Amino acid sequence: MTSISETMAPAQVHAAPKASSRNVALDHARSFLTLVVVLHHAVIPYTHFGHTDAKSWLGFDFIVAATDSFFMAMFFFLSGLFVWPSFSHKPWAIHLRDRVFRLGLPFAIAAVTVIPIAYYAIALRQNPDISFADFWWNMVTVGPWPSGPLWFVWVLMVFDLLASLLYRVSPKLLDPINRLSQQGFEQPAKFVLFLLALTALLYIPSLLYFGPVRWFEFGPFSVQASRILLYATYFFVGAGIGVAHFKEGVLGADGRLAKGSNWGWLIATLIPYAMLWVLIYIKHEILGNPEPQPNWYLAAYGFFFVAFSAAILFAILGFFLGSKRPWHLLDRMQADAYGIFLVHYPIVLWLQYWLFDYDMPAIIKAVIAFVLTVAFSWAVTAALKKIPGSGHVL
Repeated sequence: MTSISETMAPAQVHAAPKASSRNVALDHARSFLTLVVVLHHAVIPYTHFGHTDAKSWLGFDFIVAATDSFFMAMFFFLSGLFVWPSFSHKPWAIHLRDRVFRLGLPFAIAAVTVIPIAYYAIALRQNPDISFADFWWNMVTVGPWPSGPLWFVWVLMVFDLLASLLYRVSPKLLDPINRLSQQGFEQPAKFVLFLLALTALLYIPSLLYFGPVRWFEFGPFSVQASRILLYATYFFVGAGIGVAHFKEGVLGADGRLAKGSNWGWLIATLIPYAMLWVLIYIKHEILGNPEPQPNWYLAAYGFFFVAFSAAILFAILGFFLGSKRPWHLLDRMQADAYGIFLVHYPIVLWLQYWLFDYDMPAIIKAVIAFVLTVAFSWAVTAALKKIPGSGHVL
C-alpha cells in the first residue's frame, strides 16, 4: 500500500508480514475517509469563516474545523501502513517506476485538466466573460496554479520515495516504532501518547515559524508549510506499524483498541476539540482576531490540534476495528475511492456554482452538493476505468 490508489483500493495492497488476510476495518476506514473529504469540500462555501455563498450555517464551521484537523494526516497514516514490507517484494527501480506511474502520472494529468476545470467555476464568479481557454493559459503560464486537494498525491509520492531510500539505508530503521505498536496491542493509549508527543514536538515549532496560512508553492506543487513534518510523521509512524507483526500490533483485530469501549476514545477526542473552539472564541472575541497571532496562542492551538488529530484517528480506527455490522456502501466504494478522490473537486465546485443563485437554506445546498458529488464522482470513475490501461492507475 505504497500509493493513495493502493490506500483507497485495498484489494491491490501487499500484505504485511504475518498477515494472512487484509484488514477489512482498514478498508472501511479508507472508504469512510473518502466520504469525509467530499463532505469537507461540499460544506466549505456555507461556513461563516470562509463562505463563498450568501447562505451559511454555523454547524458547518464545526464540521470543517474537525475535518481539517485530521483527515489529511489520517490519509498519510493509512498510506504508510504497508509501505515498508512492499520494498522487499520488488527491485528499487521497479518500485520507483510504479510510484511515478500510480502517483506522478495521475497528478500530472489532473494538474492540467481536473484542477483548471475546478477553479474555472470560481473564476466565472469573479469574471463572467473569461473563456476557459484564456483562464487555463493564464493559470499554467502566469499563475497562481493551485493543486486543490491533489497536493496530497505528489507529497505522498515524495514520502514514498523517501521511505524507499531509507529502507535501502536500513530495513530495521522503523523497528522501534513497530515495538511500540506491539506494546499498543494491549495498551493503545500508550501508542497514542507517543504519536501525540512526536507530532507536538514537530508541528508546534513549525506552526510558530511559518504561521497557520503559509503554503510552499511552485507551479501546481503546493503544500501547507507548517504541516509538512506533521504529515511526514503520520506517514512514517504508519509505516512503522506495518513493518511486522501487524496482527499483534496496535491495529490488530484482537487487540485492546478493537475490543475496548469507544466511549473513552470519544471523550479523548471531544476534549481537545472543545479546547480548539475555546481558543477560537478567545481569538475572535477577546483578542480581536490579531494578525499575527501571539506565539502562546499558536502553541496552545497547535497542541490541541495534534491531540485531537491523534485521538480521532484512533477513535475512527477503533470504531471500525470493533464494528461487527456490515458496511455495504463502504465495501462497494473501496475499489473506486481513489478515482473519487481524484475527480470530485471540479464536480463539487461546479455544483456549488450552479446552486449559488438558488434561495435555499445552506443545509439543503450542502446536502445536494455532497450527495450529487459522491454519485457523479463515482460514475465518472467507473467510466474512466473503462479506458484501456486506466484500471492500473485508478
